[in-house]
Amino acid sequence: MKLSKISPCLWFDTQAEEAARYYCSIFKHSKILAISHYGEAGRETHGRAPGTVLTVEFELEGQTFTTLNGGPVFKFNEAVSLQVFCDTQDEIDYYWNKLSAGGDPSAQQCGWLKDKYGLSWQIAPAKLAEMFADKDTKKTGRLMTAMLPMKKLDLAALKRAYDG
Repeated sequence: MKLSKISPCLWFDTQAEEAARYYCSIFKHSKILAISHYGEAGRETHGRAPGTVLTVEFELEGQTFTTLNGGPVFKFNEAVSLQVFCDTQDEIDYYWNKLSAGGDPSAQQCGWLKDKYGLSWQIAPAKLAEMFADKDTKKTGRLMTAMLPMKKLDLAALKRAYDG
């Protein structure tokens, strides 16, 4: 098993394996790499029964991740999100619909969503960053104005706004 040099670790209470399998079911090129379990050692600190899942190493589209059953102490927040760059509206729709199912609809804006585990995702056109980097402030202003009221991003509407 070869892990990425830098790999996000996602803290869950008890849903590490469930979440890893859920994410792998959404992304075409994905796989579970390894599952580790708590042992007797450290039980006085971690409080987990021996044999319960400790971590799951998995891969989504070539990026490795770890999910950890660390307990209820920490929760996800919007300060960190995972970005999914899409080439078509069909891709945007697919990832948006899959990842937002069971999530928090009030946390949806400008392509951001919160999944059923509370993890934030950005589902965005692959060219969005390039369009916002344009030195033409009229184009980028129209783009921003079009994007701000959107929840799920509409690629055609963004392109129309950018092009004027």
